[in-house]
Amino acid sequence: MTPPTGRTTASSIIQSRIRDIQEAARGVTKQYPRSYILQCIKEDRFPDELWRELGKFGLLGLSIPEEHGGSGGGVLEITALNEALALAGVPTLFLVVTGLGRVPIVRHGTADQIAKYVTPTCTGEKKLCFAITEPNAGTNSFAMSTLATPAAGGGWRLSGQKVFISGARDADFMLVVARTTKAAEVKHRTDGMSLFVVDMKTPGIKLQQLNIQVETAERQYMVFFDNVELPADAVIGEPGKGAKLMFEGLNSERLLAAGAALGLGDYALSKAVTYANDRKPFGKPIGSYQALQHRLALAKAEIEAARLMTYDAADRFDNGEDAGAHANMAKLLASRAAVAAIDATLQVHGGYGFDRDYDVVTLWPMIRLLEIAPINNEMLMNYVGEHVLGLPKSY
Repeated sequence: MTPPTGRTTASSIIQSRIRDIQEAARGVTKQYPRSYILQCIKEDRFPDELWRELGKFGLLGLSIPEEHGGSGGGVLEITALNEALALAGVPTLFLVVTGLGRVPIVRHGTADQIAKYVTPTCTGEKKLCFAITEPNAGTNSFAMSTLATPAAGGGWRLSGQKVFISGARDADFMLVVARTTKAAEVKHRTDGMSLFVVDMKTPGIKLQQLNIQVETAERQYMVFFDNVELPADAVIGEPGKGAKLMFEGLNSERLLAAGAALGLGDYALSKAVTYANDRKPFGKPIGSYQALQHRLALAKAEIEAARLMTYDAADRFDNGEDAGAHANMAKLLASRAAVAAIDATLQVHGGYGFDRDYDVVTLWPMIRLLEIAPINNEMLMNYVGEHVLGLPKSY
């Protein structure tokens, strides 16, 4: 049966958009390959050369309208970029937090705010990260205690702390989710939440690096805010109404994380296939053994299925549809498929898989992290159970 022409045409256009981005990204990753990112990790430094090159080619400006200094396109394009980087073995968490943080500013910020906080990120001149998670709230962000109170002169004073903040040391600005009304004082848990853009040079901000064993160039931080003075125009949108704005960004975050998982999963499989074709302890390539071959084949099939879900969700998001369920399912499926891929890759390599020189075990923490962050898969399944299947809430 022939598919409807309209759907076929839409699918072809999406594939063309993805290919264009991945081709452009390859021009950068050939210049800054996996060995480069491993060197940055070893030296504990941000991959500035890679980041500037992405800006030079207009790739950091993806998803930002041209009138704001961007390259146009939508979440689909920046997701494709994140996948392309991961496919080359150079994943960057910073692109996830940048892509997330810019969404509410572009959609709800003033022209001045967009020019100040978003436009410079399109060239790589400035970097933007995101802070929502707190030590005592965790996944229940509504219970956060970081508080912004009105200050004399029309500004704000921000106090509290955040945790697991990727790239805080390297960021120029941080989009912070804070309460402007305490959780105990609101009628509905989504009330009283606001978004603020914080200049990281502002006095009163302290960073504490966490001892997270994940092979990425971006480090994770605990961030402390001690009566940090913010100008009146630091707040994005209407004070107290930031929850909806936050969730708009979080849907894009899910998709960017899915893109990273897809790329890393395929990157791991490529290493497994190369090794399985070369390794011949009994005279035949171990890749011919069905115990390994079927495992790799299943992982590949699951990655491809997750890829379809991911870009369908991104297309829905860009077209203004409610993409929450699809974005959650995309991140769930992509992260699970990537974990299956790296697990199979480790098994194929046997003991050598745990030799860091083979660069296989080095991939595992990052891939496994994607089942936990930016939100754990259990919460994604809770969402699907409640909002898609109509099952009762359990928490």
